[in-house]
Amino acid sequence: MRLPVLQLKPGREKSVINRHPWIFSGGIATISVAKEGDIVEVQSAKKEVLGYGFYSADSQISCRMFDWEKQPRGFESEAYWLQKIKNAYAIRKALVINPSTDSYRLIHAEGDFVPGLIADVYKNILVTQFLIEGINRRKDLFINCFEQLGFTIIYQRSSGSSKNQQDVKAEDGWIKGKGNPSVEIVENGQRFKIDVEQGQKTGFFLDQRDNRQLVKTLAKGKTVLDAFSYTGGFSVYAAAGGAKEVHSLDISEDAVALAEENVTSNYPAAIHKGIVKDCFNYLREMPADFYDFIILDPPAFAKNKGSVDRAARGYKDINMQAFNKIKSEGLLVTFSCSQHISKDLFQKIVFGAAADAGRNVRIIHQLHQPPDHPVNIFHPEGEYLKGFVLWVE
Repeated sequence: MRLPVLQLKPGREKSVINRHPWIFSGGIATISVAKEGDIVEVQSAKKEVLGYGFYSADSQISCRMFDWEKQPRGFESEAYWLQKIKNAYAIRKALVINPSTDSYRLIHAEGDFVPGLIADVYKNILVTQFLIEGINRRKDLFINCFEQLGFTIIYQRSSGSSKNQQDVKAEDGWIKGKGNPSVEIVENGQRFKIDVEQGQKTGFFLDQRDNRQLVKTLAKGKTVLDAFSYTGGFSVYAAAGGAKEVHSLDISEDAVALAEENVTSNYPAAIHKGIVKDCFNYLREMPADFYDFIILDPPAFAKNKGSVDRAARGYKDINMQAFNKIKSEGLLVTFSCSQHISKDLFQKIVFGAAADAGRNVRIIHQLHQPPDHPVNIFHPEGEYLKGFVLWVE
C-alpha cells in the first residue's frame, strides 16, 4: 500500500536533503489524503523522494522526518524501530550507565532519530512521553521494543503544550507493569528521591548530571546558593564537594522540603538551609558579599519564539542581581534551558548583565547537555541546554 505523499514547494528541499527533521506548514505545496500521525513520503517539487516522516495536520511543524532513504523500510515493524532504540542504548551503555549511575535518558526524540519520543530510565522504571500522534499511534510497538531490551515497568507521562509540538491527549499512568512511583535513584554516587508521577519533566532533571558533577569539584569551602533549586540536585553535589554552607532556594515548599531531605540523607553533617521564596525577589533582596558561589538554573523562560524578548529580560535580571551581590572572586554558574534562546544570544544576555553590574567576568567553562541527551548534528535546535561557569572579580 502506497504511503500518502507530501510534496514540497520549489526551493524548500534543501533542509530536507541536509537531513533536518522538521518540515513547516509553509513549505508544503500539496499533501495527499493523510490523517494525523500517518507516515508520509516526502517529495521535492520535482517529485524526487527525499524521505519519510510523521504527519501532523494541526501543528506548525507539519512533518517530523525519521528516515531519508529512497524506499520505505518496514516502518510499521518492530525490527525497524528496535534497531534505532538499540543504537541509542549503545551510546548510553558506553558513556553513561555505570555502577554509580542507574538513571539516564534512553531516547531523546530527534537527537536519537525518533521524533516525538522521550524515554527516561529511573533505576528499574522507564518513563515515556509520546509527544506526537505518529508515535502515540504506535505506542504498543514501542512498548514491545522496550520489553525486548528488558524494560518491563513503564509509566507514561503526558506532554506539555507548545506551539511547535502537536500535543497528544493522553493520561498519565502505568502502561506496562506497575512500580512504586517514589523511587530512589543513584547518580554519580549521589542518592535522590524522585516521584515519577508528580515530579517535573519525567521525574528529575537528568540533563544536568555532568554539570552537577562539575559543581562538586568547585564547591569546596564555598557558601553556595542553589537558586531555582527544585529538589536540590546542585545542592547535593555542592555538599558532596565540601561546601561550607548550602542554601536551596525555590518557590515550591514541597520541592525545598525534598531538597533538604536529599542533601541531609547524603550528607548528614552538611550545613544546609531551605528557602521558600520567589527567586527573583530573593536575588534582589539578598545581602551583598554573602555568597561566593551562586547557581542559577531557572525553568525555560522562552516557551516559544514570541516570548524571547521577555525571556531575555528575565535572564538578564537574575544574572545582574547575582553579579551585583556575589563576593569578589566568586563563581556564578548560570543556565538557560530555553530552546529558543541560542547559545550566542544567552552569552550576549549575560554579557549585558555583567556590563550593567560593572564587574569583570571571565568564562571558565561552557556547559551543555550530557551524552544521553545527544544533539542530532542535522538538528541544531536540539541543543537546548547551555550554560557558563563565570569567575567574577
